[in-house]
Amino acid sequence: MTKTEKLLADVVELVHSRGTIYGHPYTNHKRISELWTAYLNYPITPSQVALCMALLKVSRISESPNHNDSIKDAIAYLSMYQTILEAEMDVNFTWGDD
Repeated sequence: MTKTEKLLADVVELVHSRGTIYGHPYTNHKRISELWTAYLNYPITPSQVALCMALLKVSRISESPNHNDSIKDAIAYLSMYQTILEAEMDVNFTWGDD
């Protein structure tokens, strides 16, 4: 297994383990988007939450380029962005959507 394959395998495990704790990425990021929307008094979508969290990790990587946890988290948030964006665009998506 290459280093890249190991990194991606670790990210998959991370996403799965966090999913068992926090639930489906769409549901979790929707909850966060509602809190951020209320606090900022500006509409924030679940997919924007995932992108903002990825940017937070990019900022941390800029300070500590070899910090593997931030690299894994950034990849995880970008993968969740794709999942959440697909859920937002799917008019039939109902899993955790109120």
